[in-house]
Amino acid sequence: MKWIFGRTAMWMWATFAVATMAYAAVQDLPEGDGKKILQTACTACHGLDGSGTQRAPNIAANDRLQRISSADILRIVSQGVPGTGMPGFSSLGEARLKAVVAYVRDLQGKTTATSVPGDPKRGRQLFFGTAGCSSCHALGARGGFIGPDLTAYAQTHPAERMKAAIIDRTARDSKFEVATLAGADGQKYRGIVRNEDNFSLQLQSLDGSFHFFSKAGLKHIEREPASLMPSDYGLKLTPGELDDLVSFLHDAGGGVKAPEKKEDDEQ
Repeated sequence: MKWIFGRTAMWMWATFAVATMAYAAVQDLPEGDGKKILQTACTACHGLDGSGTQRAPNIAANDRLQRISSADILRIVSQGVPGTGMPGFSSLGEARLKAVVAYVRDLQGKTTATSVPGDPKRGRQLFFGTAGCSSCHALGARGGFIGPDLTAYAQTHPAERMKAAIIDRTARDSKFEVATLAGADGQKYRGIVRNEDNFSLQLQSLDGSFHFFSKAGLKHIEREPASLMPSDYGLKLTPGELDDLVSFLHDAGGGVKAPEKKEDDEQ
């Protein structure tokens, strides 16, 4: 339990450090330059163009965020979101925060609805059926636990990137590490490393059980370079089935919208 609290404290310290460094970095920036302020203070979590990362959601093309009033967004940026990794940035001052909100609104206005090929109904049947995705991945309240939760995956990944992640192991951004541990009694445990520090390791085996180890009591830790997700979906699924699966993930997660084309792009 002490170890769990320790990790929580480290996370709180990290978010505080982000806010502190952001404050120092933007002091010399013009108060009205929302783009530079966002790129300086927010990109570590939300991405350079607001498209999101594993640490924080898409703020440029998120339908739910677009329905929030600018005043509410200002309050969130200023006060943060308790219980999450989102710190408050009130120290930046109201003028800079309003400029950031205005720039976020500008980013949202430059996105249009994406037309994703494929049938989401057939994609749902694949995800929860023949393709076996739900045996490892959760979506909503259904599915497995070994792989990343894909409920909001489409909010930070456009259709092309989702398709690439399905068929190309190198295109996946999951940080889940697979390892096999050998205990002092010779018994072996294989699964996902959920938490780790210099002295201990938490492993979730493939049956869902959690195991806590002191590294001093382990004989061997063998780390696997590849993820558990099969790499042959490009052969198992037809191009049409891949489109169906991506279409389902996109619709289910309120997917990323496409950048609006400028007139110069069409010439």
